[in-house]
Amino acid sequence: MKENILVTGGAGYIGSTACKALDRAGFNPVSLDNLCYGHRWAVKWGDLAVGDVRDKQALDQIFETYSPAAVMHFAALAYVGESVQDPEKYYDNNVAGTLNLLRAMRGHGCKNFIFSSSCAVYGDPLKLPLTEAHPKNPISPYGRTKLMVERMLADFDRAYGLAHVNLRYFNAAGADLDCEVGEAHQPETHLIPLALNAALGTGGELNIFGDDYPSRDGTAVRDYIHVQDLAEAHVKALSHLLQGGKSASLNLGSGRGHSVLEVVKTAEKVSGREVPRRTTHRRPGDPAELTADPALAAEVLGWECKIPDLEPIMRSAWDWLLKMEKSPELTTRPG
Repeated sequence: MKENILVTGGAGYIGSTACKALDRAGFNPVSLDNLCYGHRWAVKWGDLAVGDVRDKQALDQIFETYSPAAVMHFAALAYVGESVQDPEKYYDNNVAGTLNLLRAMRGHGCKNFIFSSSCAVYGDPLKLPLTEAHPKNPISPYGRTKLMVERMLADFDRAYGLAHVNLRYFNAAGADLDCEVGEAHQPETHLIPLALNAALGTGGELNIFGDDYPSRDGTAVRDYIHVQDLAEAHVKALSHLLQGGKSASLNLGSGRGHSVLEVVKTAEKVSGREVPRRTTHRRPGDPAELTADPALAAEVLGWECKIPDLEPIMRSAWDWLLKMEKSPELTTRPG
């Protein structure tokens, strides 16, 4: 009989891709999503329970019904700028919501937790590429919520034996290679879909925030990781815990950096269209470069990027965007 895995935020971009990977690996994903940002159409593998991680009664019912062997926790607010403007919203959802989820796990004897963390826990890089030993000094409330949850998990492990893997993403990008699920945010803030929407003519002009960084072309450099590679890392983290592996915090990135202008040029290549753009001032707090050292994830999980190059990442995102344009049932509106 397949083991049930509770996937909070399973109707979202990364969560839905993880559900597909779980299904392929022989697990039964159960998605919990309040559909604030997620989509019913994205839940194609396993059941959907509409609810919120802050709702104790809903969590108790799910744990009683499904008795999950583990939890993959994707349900979080993730707009950095919004977290600065409304930090209460972020601490309530990301921290208090996670604490409520951990209480439910303890109450129902579930001891394995995979956490969707972020490279935002590091803050401004002191040395590149970033390793897990880098100091943790997040510069936004969003990043601080991720670090607070990581610290909660360490305390819960010591006190209650709740094993966990913190997966610190760099820039998630691309779409399922079968084009079954993909990125559909509203509002959209990620560079790759913004560049592709600009090429398609549905997103207006692309803003390039700063061209005076100390990089090879003056624009900021980021590490892009295909969403399918992220999903596979979650399945490997799950297997690690179910086999009795110890708690860990691991970077998930390709280890390669690509500048904003390189993303723009690749968008033009995969789309065959020009990307209308304009250069404006830097955004406060944007580092010149963020790249990962993913060696520890390879060592602990046996994981590595299978799609490390920018062009196939962006081609999958372009294919998904074209599918969305032709399929009115696929909407960026939540729910």
